[in-house]
Amino acid sequence: MSHHTYATEDALVDSDWALAHLTDPNVRFVEVDVDTAAYEQSHIPGAVGWNWTSQLADGIRRDIAGRADFSALLSASGIGPDTTIVLYGDNNNWFAAWAYWQLKLYGHRDVRILNGGRKYWLDQGLALSVDEPSHAPTGYQLPEPDFSLRAFRDDILPRIGDPELALVDVRSPAEYNGEIIAPPGMSETAQRAGHIPGAASIPWAQTVKEDGTFKSAEDLATLYEAKGITPDKDVIAYCRIGERSSHSWFVLHELLGYSRVRNYDGSWTEYGSMIGVPIEKPAPVPAG
Repeated sequence: MSHHTYATEDALVDSDWALAHLTDPNVRFVEVDVDTAAYEQSHIPGAVGWNWTSQLADGIRRDIAGRADFSALLSASGIGPDTTIVLYGDNNNWFAAWAYWQLKLYGHRDVRILNGGRKYWLDQGLALSVDEPSHAPTGYQLPEPDFSLRAFRDDILPRIGDPELALVDVRSPAEYNGEIIAPPGMSETAQRAGHIPGAASIPWAQTVKEDGTFKSAEDLATLYEAKGITPDKDVIAYCRIGERSSHSWFVLHELLGYSRVRNYDGSWTEYGSMIGVPIEKPAPVPAG
């Protein structure tokens, strides 16, 4: 890594580190993919697979995974309080970052992301397996979550237009501009299209290079500061259902070291459906 190092030294591990720790009993690799069938096709040897649709969300309350369910998932994955969890996945670690953020809410001490994720690992032709490991349950009981890294609608609504608040919309430009409400094929949607007034458009995918690894700290800082997202502000990231914005939260909080960054996981699905709240929707530019 260059001398422009990331703020949190061990938030990322590279493939060399991963290869050296494949059989380390204190390390658990966890794959979390958008494509929930990818894990079965192949994965890092010894990795467990988590399903974001059923295991990282509360199906009843439309919320993050509850404490009891999340504790049971970690226990069944052979994870205890002292386990180093290394997350990775497809789509440039999109859902790996969502799992990372949730683990931080629940206070797990040592969580990291594999730089480059599934794409980089496959592109490099590194070791793969189809075996699904089974682990003796650890009985891990997570504490109640601390939501200081999480934003709610009431953290935003009274502060629309506040110069101290910096909102980051990490969705695609088409979503931000109100041309579409959800990416193609995604079911959870909102009543209206557009974005939260004053939000800067910084799509999450702009933070990664072609090979799937994160851009340098210097390039990342430039990307956000050019849009007015500076470390002195109270920063809140959002997307459609909170996963892409977890990825941008990871970049801002862990890689750049912004001290006040929260993920608004209600995101556009909630905001775009509320009655009587302001939205911005730039007029579509006619194709010419």
